[in-house]
Parts: sequence; C-alpha cells; structure tokens
Amino acid sequence: MTYRVCFVCTGNICRSPMAEAVFRARVTEAGLDGVVEVDSAGTGGWHEGEGADPRTVSVLEEHGYPLAHTARQFRSAWFDRLDLVIALDAGHLKALRRLAPTAEDAAKVRLLRSYDHGAGHDLDVPDPYYGGRDGFEECLEMVEAASEGLLAAVRDEVEGRAA
Repeated sequence: MTYRVCFVCTGNICRSPMAEAVFRARVTEAGLDGVVEVDSAGTGGWHEGEGADPRTVSVLEEHGYPLAHTARQFRSAWFDRLDLVIALDAGHLKALRRLAPTAEDAAKVRLLRSYDHGAGHDLDVPDPYYGGRDGFEECLEMVEAASEGLLAAVRDEVEGRAA
C-alpha cells in the first residue's frame, strides 16, 4: 500500500516544490520510492499551471536535486488519498486544517520543521519569493534539515503498515 505525502506552501512555486524535490531524493536514497509517493501543491491557485520559480530550480540543480514541476492548488478532496500533508508555515497549517473535511484529516497536517529537532520555536520556513537568492539557499537548508526526521517518521509509518 502506497504512503502519500504532499507538501504545501502558498503558490506552489518556491517552498513546496523544493521540499518535494528534496524529500523525493531522500525517499529514493532510502529505497522507499516504490512505497512512498511525494508531491506538492499551494493553498492558492495564483500560479496553477506554471513551473517552479527559476531561483528554486537553480538552487535545487546546484545541489543535485532534479525537479519537473507544474504548480497546482491543494483540494480538500485530496485528504482521502493522502497520509500526510506537510505545511511549510503556520499560515498554511491553519488554512489546511480549516480545509480538512474531518478531524482525522486535519490531524494529517503537520509543519515541516516540526521534524527538525534543532529548529527551535520558530517552525516556519520563510517565503523566499520576494527576496534574493540567499532566501532560497536558506529555504533549502531548512528543508534538508527537516527531511531526515520526516523520513524517519514516514519509514516508521510504512514499516508499521507492513507489520
């Protein structure tokens, strides 16, 4: 049975596609790519149909992460097929939990940096869109740091299903 994870930010062109690319790489490295599916979406549809921000693409490519991406808006109906919905900041977390049809679905929504034990109290991944390239590099660092803990949690879930 496939375990499905969806990363969500505002427009699905910066943070969530970056998290998708990094986490997909971690899943592949762990040999779980046949068991875990990874995708992303935005809370809004402003960029639907567009590719990822060129700064996101260049930062990912420079760090060895491939990305083929088309932005889309998260839909409430997707909760049925998803096991985990990863919000990139507290605003996304609130919006997604409001969108969830049931309390069980709302419980599937978590903040990415909650999986980074060194993150401290501020669990938001700042939006790099209106800034310079440094913000995209910082975003990647935060995503990479949280991805290891997220992978461990997903692996536990997958192994728990197989038992």
